Amino acid sequence: MNPAVPGPCVAIVDIGSNSIKVLVAARNATGAVVPLKLRTVDARIGAGISRAEPRLGEAGMARGVDAIESLLADAAAFHPVRTVLVATSAVRDAANGAEFRDRVRARCGHEIRILSGDEEANLIGRGLTCDPALLGLENFYVFDLGGGSLECLAFRARRIEQAVSLQLGCVRLTEKFVADPAQPFPAAAATAVAAHTRATLGACGFAFSLPPGAAAIGTGGTITTVRTIFGARDGRAFEATASTVRTSELRELLAWLGGLTLAQRQQIPGLPPARADVFPTALATFLALAEAGGFSEFRNSVYNLRYGLAEQALG
Repeated sequence: MNPAVPGPCVAIVDIGSNSIKVLVAARNATGAVVPLKLRTVDARIGAGISRAEPRLGEAGMARGVDAIESLLADAAAFHPVRTVLVATSAVRDAANGAEFRDRVRARCGHEIRILSGDEEANLIGRGLTCDPALLGLENFYVFDLGGGSLECLAFRARRIEQAVSLQLGCVRLTEKFVADPAQPFPAAAATAVAAHTRATLGACGFAFSLPPGAAAIGTGGTITTVRTIFGARDGRAFEATASTVRTSELRELLAWLGGLTLAQRQQIPGLPPARADVFPTALATFLALAEAGGFSEFRNSVYNLRYGLAEQALG
């Protein structure tokens, strides 16, 4: 990440249900979007998102405002010409989302743009097209799993053919199907998560209709965390891990860490302790996607929503 990239930079703050992230980016001499600064804070503002009338809790809002203030301070060092704050499922669905936006405005001096599910899905797709590792792909699926929602996209000839946002986030489904996240992940919960994921995909009409051999791309924290866990196990940095994760590896990982208590999962190198309670649900969701689409592997990309917003903001 070289801050000497020519041209102006922009700062993007992505306020998700589970984590809040910043990306400072600019275009290089070839016009590609290049990251100058990346940072993630696991703030979990979306606790309680599965309730009939979701509300952001006082503690979650306080963590969120603190995280945004800290990330904006990181970005300010790069003197961005534009700073964009967006919020997704947690704030979008919360009855008191406006109160959180008011707090951020009062503390940080920035407005939050609330993305619709369709906007979120399409901006994720726009971000994926910035990934140089995917330039050779013509037909592919994209699955971006967050705390509150799952975005599913299908690209045919590098154009978005389908894009849906579903309430299948790992925080939401953990609250819905896991009675006690402090205990080992029950087999019944894995079955329920998989059945609910398949049913939701069927109800929304998302079709796995691309030509045979179309790749499945996993963005968001789940596949990235899997790679980080594997890297820590093998003594390798994230960048040195394979960008492709086999479905069989996901199944083996869930079988192992699903048998551990939360306290034990929080000790796993590479697994952020703040994600340890929802990580088994996230793995079960990806396994359900693999079954529905007939995927034997997922390719990982870190070029998701923030990159789509940066590409848009840079013009």
